[in-house]
Amino acid sequence: MTTNGYFSIPTSRCDGVEVKFGVEFVPYLKLDVLVKLARLVEHLGFEQIWVCDHYHNRYVYPVLTLLVLETRRVKLGPGVTNPYLVHPTVTAAAVATLNEISPGRVLLGISAGDPFFLATVGVERRRPITAVREATYIIRELLAGDRVSFTGELFSCRGAGLRFKPVNKIPIYIGGRQQRMLELAGSVADGALINASHPEDIRECIEYIKQGLRASGRKPKAFDFVAYLPVSVGRDARKTRDAARGVVAFVTSSAPHASLERHGIGVEEIESIRRLLRAGELKKARAAVTECMIDAFSVCGPVEELITRVEELKRLGVTRTVIGSPMGPEPAKAVRSIAKALLP
Repeated sequence: MTTNGYFSIPTSRCDGVEVKFGVEFVPYLKLDVLVKLARLVEHLGFEQIWVCDHYHNRYVYPVLTLLVLETRRVKLGPGVTNPYLVHPTVTAAAVATLNEISPGRVLLGISAGDPFFLATVGVERRRPITAVREATYIIRELLAGDRVSFTGELFSCRGAGLRFKPVNKIPIYIGGRQQRMLELAGSVADGALINASHPEDIRECIEYIKQGLRASGRKPKAFDFVAYLPVSVGRDARKTRDAARGVVAFVTSSAPHASLERHGIGVEEIESIRRLLRAGELKKARAAVTECMIDAFSVCGPVEELITRVEELKRLGVTRTVIGSPMGPEPAKAVRSIAKALLP
């Protein structure tokens, strides 16, 4: 057990290497259910809760505020938000306010957002690397208490500043899977939320991050390499795999070409899912997900499957594993079995 100055952090050790764990909540669940899950997650010893930020779910910041007030130790943050729907200055104010409610427990995950959801509200995901780079710069400067005068390609600030300053540093994680986004994470962020689950894909992602670290002269030792895994744990194979189909549809639709080739997934299969997602046909998109896609882009099955995967990823250099949605057909039951297997 380690400490961060605020509370004890339960961890597990495998082969002498410390492994940390978090979970992802997608707030389509009712608020009382999320509160119960958050309390359970904290009680079981998970260190982080990341709350998904999509406009069609319950809004991320009221959810985070509720969960911060209903827990005492676990760290929380949006995982991930994007700079297209909310200006970076507003995001900075939001996380700084959350941090004032519970200092030292707040995280920020940011990336370019899901192009399919952005398209449904008429927002074009222009220059995603530039957008995230500029947003990260603005947010970090504001959280440091500085005034920002900045003219970028997508964002500008003219003497912008917050009238209050966080008493501690709020870590910024950049999420993604594509090479340039992960290189950006390595060059400017405190950690990366790697949106992949297969060891070969994560090996590739870690190398991209390290390229960014090397280019900026930063040390890998201080960086948090986070595997953000879609997970579905349970004993009923069919129910367990079916629970993951929705998440896998979105992960597959945005997977890099090299990853699709690696797993033998054809272009026509991907385009079919993309067309359905663009049309809002989520049920049909789920049905179009193949068994190969589930194997490539999630970890499904009994908890022993997850244990094996965590061991593989640790050997690759992953420093933290986030148990992503859906967790299992029965999330609370899945979280308990995962904690029993992975946490002391």
